[in-house]
Amino acid sequence: MNRRAFLRGTAAAGAAGTAGLAGCLEQLGFEEESAFANPPLVENRPDAVYLPSSRDGMGMYGMATDGDYAAMLSYTFPHRFWTVEATEEGKELVEITADDSLHLMTTVWDRETHTVLPVDTRLEIRQDGDFVDIGTSSLWPMISQRMGFHYGDNIQLPGEGTYTARIQAGPVSLERTGSFEGRLESIGTLEIDFEYVRSDIHDLSFETIPESQRGNREALSLMKMEHGGDDGGHTPMGQATPLEELPGESLEAQHSGDATLAALVADADRLTDGGSYLAICPRTPYNGIILPFTSLSATVERDGETIYDGQLTEALDHEIGHHYGVALDTLASGDRVTVTVDSPPQVSRHDGYETAFFDFDDVTYTV
Repeated sequence: MNRRAFLRGTAAAGAAGTAGLAGCLEQLGFEEESAFANPPLVENRPDAVYLPSSRDGMGMYGMATDGDYAAMLSYTFPHRFWTVEATEEGKELVEITADDSLHLMTTVWDRETHTVLPVDTRLEIRQDGDFVDIGTSSLWPMISQRMGFHYGDNIQLPGEGTYTARIQAGPVSLERTGSFEGRLESIGTLEIDFEYVRSDIHDLSFETIPESQRGNREALSLMKMEHGGDDGGHTPMGQATPLEELPGESLEAQHSGDATLAALVADADRLTDGGSYLAICPRTPYNGIILPFTSLSATVERDGETIYDGQLTEALDHEIGHHYGVALDTLASGDRVTVTVDSPPQVSRHDGYETAFFDFDDVTYTV
């Protein structure tokens, strides 16, 4: 099934035009009201991850590398999404506009570890060497059930043709340990040529989710996209390190705000100077997507006394992956660790994620 445009001549009746109907109406002088229309928003959505009303296809324009950075450029229909500023009260819906051509996305990762990077990402589009005004100069950090963690936005192009996307990524401001130490400190510039053909967007697959399943507490499966790069693998989607692969002493994972908060205690030299390292690894349920740009703090109690009360630092490690951590003098058996989410993930959300990861209760672990 292909998602089609709503036409001005049929919008009042609430009908979506097929390809043949669209052509007939255009011949009669009707014009498209907007390029695309949103699928229905699920009613009675839970404050949790849920199945949206549709599953959309995506296409890939290409990939590029520069130094330690690799990036893939992909596209789909223009989409509504929600931006987030500080709290749920700061959540704002971004609607599709009549000028939107497509939803352009980029995934940026480290070439050595194949780890998706939460990093400032800016986008510039040029055609025949000339700058093209696409309505934005930066991309939103986002999570979606199909694309995981990525950067994206609805953009406007002046028409069909060949363009060059210039993606600037970096430097990585997170704490970096292990294979990340001393790297990703500069800005990478990655250029990808692509051809925008409007029919390519219209012809993407579109599948409606049965009404009886919409709003269920589960998630769509992630896309699998071969990027064709020098490692010959799939594009990473920002999945956290699997629980069973976390190093050190894993503590029993806790759940809050519909996120899974994995935890571990490690003593590797790269993480701590002879003491213990506490790492908290928040992720989405079902697909295990990282939740970056979150503020976490922890309190550690031993025999009724507080031995630590402070912030956790957002970090990248080649074994732990994306996490929030702190080096302590020691963590001993029986210590009680309470973790507080001080602010929710400052990432935009697509359908199915926009009601989750806001209302967090404190979680407690016992070493």
